[in-house]
Amino acid sequence: MGQQFQYDDSGNTFFYFLTSFVGLIVIPATYYLWPRDQNAEQLRLKSLRRVHERCLWYRLRLMKSQQSIVPTLKKAALLLGWAVFLFLAYKVSKLDREYQEYNPYEVLNLDAGASVAEIKKQYRVLSLKYHPDKGGDEAMFMRIAKAYSALTNEESRQNWENYGNPDGPSATRFGIALPAWIVDQKNSMLVLLVYALAFMVILPVVVGTWWYRSIRYSGDQILINTTQLFMHFMYKTPNMNMKRLTMVLTAAFEFDPRSNKEATIRPTDNIEVPQLIRELGNINVKKKEPPFCYPYSLKARVLLLAHLARMEVSEELEEDQRFVVRKSPALLQEMVNVGCQLTMMANNRGGFHAPRLVSIENCMKLSQMVVQGLQESKSPLLQLPHFEEEHLRYCISKKYKVRSIQDLVSLKDSDRRNMLRFLGEEKYDEVMAVLGSFPHITMDIKLQVLDDEDSNNITAGSIVTVTVTLTRKRMSVSWFRVQLLPKPSESPQWFQQGEANKSRTKVWQNKNKAAKKVAKSKKKKLTKKKGAGGMGQQPKVEKQKQANGNVAGNEAVATTKEEDEEASDRGSDSDDGEANKDSPSERDEESDKQSDTEVDEIAADDEEQEWKALQQSIQRRERALLETKSKITHPVYSLYFPEEKQEWWWLYIVDRKDQTLVSMPYHVCTLRDAEEVELKFPAPSKTGNYQYSVILRSDSYLGLDQIKPLKAMVQHGHMAKQILDNHPQWDIPETEEDEEDQEDSDGIEESEDDDEDND
Repeated sequence: MGQQFQYDDSGNTFFYFLTSFVGLIVIPATYYLWPRDQNAEQLRLKSLRRVHERCLWYRLRLMKSQQSIVPTLKKAALLLGWAVFLFLAYKVSKLDREYQEYNPYEVLNLDAGASVAEIKKQYRVLSLKYHPDKGGDEAMFMRIAKAYSALTNEESRQNWENYGNPDGPSATRFGIALPAWIVDQKNSMLVLLVYALAFMVILPVVVGTWWYRSIRYSGDQILINTTQLFMHFMYKTPNMNMKRLTMVLTAAFEFDPRSNKEATIRPTDNIEVPQLIRELGNINVKKKEPPFCYPYSLKARVLLLAHLARMEVSEELEEDQRFVVRKSPALLQEMVNVGCQLTMMANNRGGFHAPRLVSIENCMKLSQMVVQGLQESKSPLLQLPHFEEEHLRYCISKKYKVRSIQDLVSLKDSDRRNMLRFLGEEKYDEVMAVLGSFPHITMDIKLQVLDDEDSNNITAGSIVTVTVTLTRKRMSVSWFRVQLLPKPSESPQWFQQGEANKSRTKVWQNKNKAAKKVAKSKKKKLTKKKGAGGMGQQPKVEKQKQANGNVAGNEAVATTKEEDEEASDRGSDSDDGEANKDSPSERDEESDKQSDTEVDEIAADDEEQEWKALQQSIQRRERALLETKSKITHPVYSLYFPEEKQEWWWLYIVDRKDQTLVSMPYHVCTLRDAEEVELKFPAPSKTGNYQYSVILRSDSYLGLDQIKPLKAMVQHGHMAKQILDNHPQWDIPETEEDEEDQEDSDGIEESEDDDEDND
């Protein structure tokens, strides 16, 4: 047996190959490229209409959905592909089967199981008809002779029954689903030419173009040259004001037509751009520092400043202005990343000044200004519809003093209506709908040291983890809660449970309480022993307890008096042996052991609960790493931004005293309802109390930033170990006398300490 390979002379198997190839393209392309339900998009836009109707991006999206023919072209191309696929499938179904199972009965036109006489008779008839000497078909005659031999010859019959072939086992045949003309010598040059064109020209050009484009961009689709430009100027100017920042931003190579084909330089720019410069005023045109003096940079800067000033531009420049504005938030995020990288390099290596905190925060502020189309000095109230400069005087009057979004929300409804009476009822309802859609974020901050025995103890040089839980609500929900906040006695169950959880003690606090109980029990023993030897020491102890003013100490003294009286009565009624057996010291030891056991059980339960909480936190973080969350959160209300923008935030920790970044800004892009973010930073090397600030800053809204204080007490790294080594439970006396001496000395030391505290 061998193997035989042959090309498809008839071209039938080529259709099988072609059908499979077209199916592998059409089926995935339909799944990924078929336009999604346009009705769903229309319904989504309809649901946003009440709030976002006046937004520029909303109007552009409506026009695009009505005028776009791209979905129609996609559907037409996919339907054409399916038509070709179905035609090829139909063609394949009609092809004759070339490789059929050999059946000699079918060749002789006999039924299976025919007798030998019938086989011979039929063979004689067909031989006379197809014999070559009588003008018949030679190939057909050979098939008839082979079939007759398979049914009458015993050896041929055995071969047919065992191998399906009267001649015995034959070579395995493999068909190549390509027509024979492809390997025909006459067409060899044409085939080689096609192969050379496909694999030596087209494929290298496509791969080279893709590779050249890929190496020019970073992972965030920002040009590498732009990133290097930002790094150069942020290193050169650590303290960057807003004017300088705008110049650096508009010098990005994304706005240069030589680096980005989307950017354009029009012949009319020589007329319209100088006119805008005159209207804007001082924009530092005379500065000759490259690349700020280049035409593309100057044009982008003028268009961006005109957008911030909400100036109207000509139709020719409007498209270019939208391109500049649309690109700016991503470029500002890259500037924040560059500032963080330079800060980390300065902290690790030293040798140069890191960018100031104000420079990084100016990048964040400029992002808000670009999205809302407002200058830095303008009021955040101008983000709302129907608000103009002349209307602000009603808000900032002495009667209302409304200067921010929060001030407007906190007003009573009657005062708010009275203040905004210039709007009218319909416009007022629209303003309230927009204001109610604004985000209201609550921050829950938890500071701890993970992977440490005591997660609440911050030691010098340890890695501190600040877990910030962000919860996003609509502004309408927040002001509704403020108006309907229940009284403490009427607080709901969830509120009472939250307060109870806040009052829960930690494990390390329980340990301290246990140590205090041990110290109190020792004081009791000391008092009893001194009372048995003479009553002279007892007034001194009572005086010390009263001087401390400690309620627990007074209770201990009262308990000591009662126990002494019981002990004296019991001693007069019993002999010495029974007194020794039932002495108060032994009962105190038993009560101390019982109390220590209870404290240990409570501590063990709390440790188990904290361990479970830690495991749940680790599992939650692992799921968060594996889970890919959508960056589609909530659409931003922006009157002048040309593209739908999602609500994103920056979260970071700063030291306001030193004006430095403590943790790098984390870009929160998945905050839809709630999000948990971990910020890590190394604890200072010096001990003491440190005051930090946790800042949440929006990249889209003005006036919604939040700052919360964060206090951290840093201790020496060896303090915890020293406390454990000196813990009383590890002092095991060898004899009872040693134990008594040790208790006496401990009691005297504690009494001296109490005197010092009072002094």
